[in-house]
Amino acid sequence: MYNLIVLASRPSDWSHEQFVEWWRGEHAEVTYPLPGLLRWQHTELLESIDEKSAGWDGLSILSFESREALDVALASPEWQAAVRHVGAMRGRRMIWFGDERTMVPLTETAA
Repeated sequence: MYNLIVLASRPSDWSHEQFVEWWRGEHAEVTYPLPGLLRWQHTELLESIDEKSAGWDGLSILSFESREALDVALASPEWQAAVRHVGAMRGRRMIWFGDERTMVPLTETAA
């Protein structure tokens, strides 16, 4: 699996709750149609371990079958629509790509 990972924070005039609601609602509706999207996990960041980690509101992991599948998504009109939608939000973000390896699989008791 190949992932696009997004760490983001809200605009200064939005509350944390407003930003998470926007990300999981209005922005999700624009993101769902990405071609090749296999899975999307979103974590609402509620606490940080230290001051260097503070100031972020959420983390998304969008998963694709391969780097090639991600490249198709990034070249799509659906990606351009998602980028335009984020542009209206005005928050900060950092984005990475990477190859996923499961180090501890999800067990039935953890599910």
